[in-house]
Amino acid sequence: MTTATLPTRRDEAWRYADMDGLKRLGAAALDQWQVIDVPAGENLTRCLVVGSDAPEVQRLRVTLGEGASAAFFVVNRGGDYTRFEVEVRLARAAHFEFGGVTIGGAAVTREFVTQVTHAEPEATSNQIIRAVHWAGATGNFLGEIKVARHAQKTDAAQDFKGLLLEAGASANAVPQLEIFADDVKCAHGATVGELDEQARFYMMARGVDPATAQRLLVQAFIGDAFVALEDEAERERLLDAALAALEGAKL
Repeated sequence: MTTATLPTRRDEAWRYADMDGLKRLGAAALDQWQVIDVPAGENLTRCLVVGSDAPEVQRLRVTLGEGASAAFFVVNRGGDYTRFEVEVRLARAAHFEFGGVTIGGAAVTREFVTQVTHAEPEATSNQIIRAVHWAGATGNFLGEIKVARHAQKTDAAQDFKGLLLEAGASANAVPQLEIFADDVKCAHGATVGELDEQARFYMMARGVDPATAQRLLVQAFIGDAFVALEDEAERERLLDAALAALEGAKL
């Protein structure tokens, strides 16, 4: 891909992207990367709410020094095509944490794309993604883990779960592992389902109104993405930002 050429669905990392949204953005927008270097032994945490009423692509390149850690917790609730992409390179004993939620309706595509490269031994990474969609919307997660030949003692995990509140909504997960070391732990899981109607009925039978019951069930579902976030105020802010997408939804 060059500055003059937009990607197509033949490009693996753009398989489920909104091509019309990309055209409206223009190819130049895809060359805008934010570069973040976390020095050895340092810690970085960022909590973000992304998306607006126009197409949006945010791309980050993160390099972690020896023993450094970086954690990103992101709510993607864009009203138009919204893509949040992170490329991470981990040095020895570094740690990368990612918790993400895509949520919304209106036939919009919202996606996370991650590429985590374990370049040196003893590094760890953990990614938890939750997608909640309705009204023809789509939530995507394309996550690639690369383990270099000498990156022994790597421990990497991905977990994706999608919750579809209406027929016609969809969720896509494409986990990829490229492992050249032999002493590693690498795991991934992906499931997509519907709201637990028995749980909702149980709550309504005890006087909880339908909208509140649904909100509480969705909150419990997406809360996993922010378990590693120690700042309680930021965790509540992200949960509120995600759950606000449910307001006014005719479900």
